[in-house]
Amino acid sequence: MAVALYRMRRVGWRPRMVTLAAVLSLLAFVGASSTGNSVATADTPPHKLVLTDNPGNWFDAGANIAGTRSLVVAVPGDKVRFIIRQPETETVHTTTSLVFPTGASNMPFDQPTAFRGTEQVRLTTPGLYVFVCELHPFMLGAVIVDDPATPELDLGKTITLVNGVTVPTASDLALRLVRAFFVITNPANYQVFSASQATTWDPVYPPVPVLAYDSSGAAVSIPNLDTFLGGYFGEPVTLPAAVPPTATGVGEVWIDTQYELTARKTKPGAATAVDTSSWQVTKKFALPRINLNNPHNMWTDRRQQVIYNSEWFGTSLAAFDRDNGRLVANIEVGEAPAHVMTRTDTDQVHVTLNGEDAVVELSPRATNIDRRIPVQREGELAGQPHAHWMSSDGHAMTTPNSNTDDSTLIDIPAGTITAKLTTGTLPIATGMMPDASKYYVSNYLDSTISVVDMSAPQRVTKTINLLANYDPISGAVTGPIGALPIQTPVSPNGKYVVTANTLTGTITIIDTDTDILVKSLPCDAGCHGANFGAKRGGGYLAYVSSKFSNSLIVVDPDPNNDGEPTDAAVIGRVVLTAGQGTRADDRVVANAGMGGQGVLPIPLVYNGWVQNVPNTPPFDQLTCEQRNPLGGGCP
Repeated sequence: MAVALYRMRRVGWRPRMVTLAAVLSLLAFVGASSTGNSVATADTPPHKLVLTDNPGNWFDAGANIAGTRSLVVAVPGDKVRFIIRQPETETVHTTTSLVFPTGASNMPFDQPTAFRGTEQVRLTTPGLYVFVCELHPFMLGAVIVDDPATPELDLGKTITLVNGVTVPTASDLALRLVRAFFVITNPANYQVFSASQATTWDPVYPPVPVLAYDSSGAAVSIPNLDTFLGGYFGEPVTLPAAVPPTATGVGEVWIDTQYELTARKTKPGAATAVDTSSWQVTKKFALPRINLNNPHNMWTDRRQQVIYNSEWFGTSLAAFDRDNGRLVANIEVGEAPAHVMTRTDTDQVHVTLNGEDAVVELSPRATNIDRRIPVQREGELAGQPHAHWMSSDGHAMTTPNSNTDDSTLIDIPAGTITAKLTTGTLPIATGMMPDASKYYVSNYLDSTISVVDMSAPQRVTKTINLLANYDPISGAVTGPIGALPIQTPVSPNGKYVVTANTLTGTITIIDTDTDILVKSLPCDAGCHGANFGAKRGGGYLAYVSSKFSNSLIVVDPDPNNDGEPTDAAVIGRVVLTAGQGTRADDRVVANAGMGGQGVLPIPLVYNGWVQNVPNTPPFDQLTCEQRNPLGGGCP
């Protein structure tokens, strides 16, 4: 199927442009692995992959191959050593098998918990190996173990994902994973939108011969991977000029543009604000004073004035004034703090420690740590929680535990575990109904959503397969789809769930009455963050960010406000680069507007939080229904 599609799309292609240096660099790797030393010996030095905080080359092999520094070409018997140390990275990671040749020895490769130090594995079976950090699952490193008996680079006959899914290497799913690797690990391959004109997106891949296999086991020789992938995915692609949304919001929306590099920092990331009435970027704070490191997710206090921002590749939580960027606090909380929310009843702050085993509770304004709340029972493996959610009364919390493939329901006042429920592989985010009746867990590597009943006895009542309408071999799509789902909030009125899906570049929508996937909308490369804000005049807007794009997508999930999301539509996009009127505390020097992850609309409009929003401009634009999302109290 892959070859047939390739042949159908060849006509009309323009030549793919790559640099001579890129070709020679990869050929040098291939030559070293295929001549003179076709099998590694016991004293062959290991290949090194150093984990870093840097966009793109998170697994750094030390050499550039067609734009990526995260690819190693090896021979059977070679060892690969993973190195996690300062100053390259400030927090802990894992080096976990994501993809490997089916049946390969020493696979899957994993660690019991995130770590600092070194780990090493010997690779003996020819084929494609991809490694990922379970905490930061866009961090990728790949090794192709090349069979010296073939003239091409070998992907192997079939690959197996860590969740057990196995597909031929010439299947649509395998090709999407290969393409995603080269997009993710090369910032030059990210999507660049313009507010004034159309642009061209034309990712570059290594221009080398590759050997794959189809579903019948027949060999598929690809003479040039760059040419093949470009044709298979219809590249180059024209990106239309960014058209401002056709509706306006209330207040502003903040996005963590996590990959932006600025002049006075050694670590990436900034918090970017967009005025939802003008759709202009008004503020961009990189906090150079503290060398803010990969800011990932945000929340605000009752006054909607202080922004709490986690440093996901560090150990701290930053708090700053949303008007002027003045630092309010910078407190060390633990390894890889990921998501942050506040308690509606006390305004205390809760931060998940993605590299540890707990949620940290801090006093308002993050001045000190009040306690640690574990997400696993004594003696259990560290959960490494990511994107939690909290109930409207401040009494319940749900965490997705990326290291243990389960979710914890916590009694917050007591600081105890109510239930632990098995979900899917690498659960990464949760969203809760406004009445705390049930919650949703996005399972990243399974591409599923677990639906959890919060009443006793707590249980998973349904697993929604976001790829039920997709054939992984042929690539045929028969309905809405999503793959590698991440943030998955429930609308403030409890009518629908919106999920950002990073592999398919889609936004999926689930009807909460039926828990059925009813629609998917197009998104950008690396679709990641999602959150709801108030639409001016009533209803809500969903804001969706993408890691490998410089734009924010705005969705109206219910244009006619009838409670049914089947008419949901993308209504515009905003380019997240600074303009002449943007207030900033540092100068962006690379990856402008890139790395969109955490999304924070202000004012908060979720049940329990919205009731605390001050009735002052511009928050006085909230309608009575928006201030009472579950109904009642309105004429």
